[in-house]
Amino acid sequence: MSTYNQLIHEYRLKFKEKGLPPELVKAFIFELCNEFGINLYLEIDNQVDKELYEKFEKGIIRLLDGEPLNYVLGYSYFYGYRFIVNPDVLIPRPETEELVSLILSQYDEYFKGEKIKVCDIGTGSGAIAIALKKEEDNLDVYASDISAVALNVAKANASNNQCEITFLEGSMLEPYIEKGLKFDILVSNPPYIRSVEKVEASVYDYEPHVALFGGEDGLKFYREIFENAAKILNDKALAFFEMGYDQKENLSKLAREYFDDVDIRVYKDINGKDRMLMLKFF
Repeated sequence: MSTYNQLIHEYRLKFKEKGLPPELVKAFIFELCNEFGINLYLEIDNQVDKELYEKFEKGIIRLLDGEPLNYVLGYSYFYGYRFIVNPDVLIPRPETEELVSLILSQYDEYFKGEKIKVCDIGTGSGAIAIALKKEEDNLDVYASDISAVALNVAKANASNNQCEITFLEGSMLEPYIEKGLKFDILVSNPPYIRSVEKVEASVYDYEPHVALFGGEDGLKFYREIFENAAKILNDKALAFFEMGYDQKENLSKLAREYFDDVDIRVYKDINGKDRMLMLKFF
């Protein structure tokens, strides 16, 4: 039986040969060791635990086929919380954590700690909705998705994180309009990749296309939300969106077409890319 160090070295070479990131091997073993209560760095030169090795063998085949690490593990971390992820939902991205931070800071500034209602459109794994509720209990959070299987994942994540969220099934704003609900904050990370745009093979082959592609110009779902936003937003409200780094001008122009009296702001992510759109209604 190989040592942990030997196993890492052997498969790093195999990953390099296939053009895959070799650092995935150590990341995978590290997560498995955590699961088995093993300190990888203290046991790096010891023989690999037999049960762990069997699990490693099964997972490494999937990784070598290009499947994302988080799907192989079955979980991902977002805003410090652990979420179940599988091919029914997108893997939460680090830049989306910045969207959550922006919402929380603007909530403090605009609503001064009041108890308000928030809706998360296209919730997927529930990451945004759950992180917001965990960080600020004064938010009464609703979350929706067109995918019933995605909602099942989101509900499991809410339960695992001991978080009370109201989940609704339906396309975009429809379930909220049908129930006559009104909100103070709307948030959405809609599909915004252009249909002709190339994406990484691991994303295209494994992650749900319904949550990735936003039509020819990438703005299809923003249009749907903008068109109906007034039906579910209170007069004093905020709306937040994640966006493609090159969509600032087009998305700002689109917002002006739908809203007369609105303050439009675009925020950059930690990498200096335009990533978040905020609409402030008075």
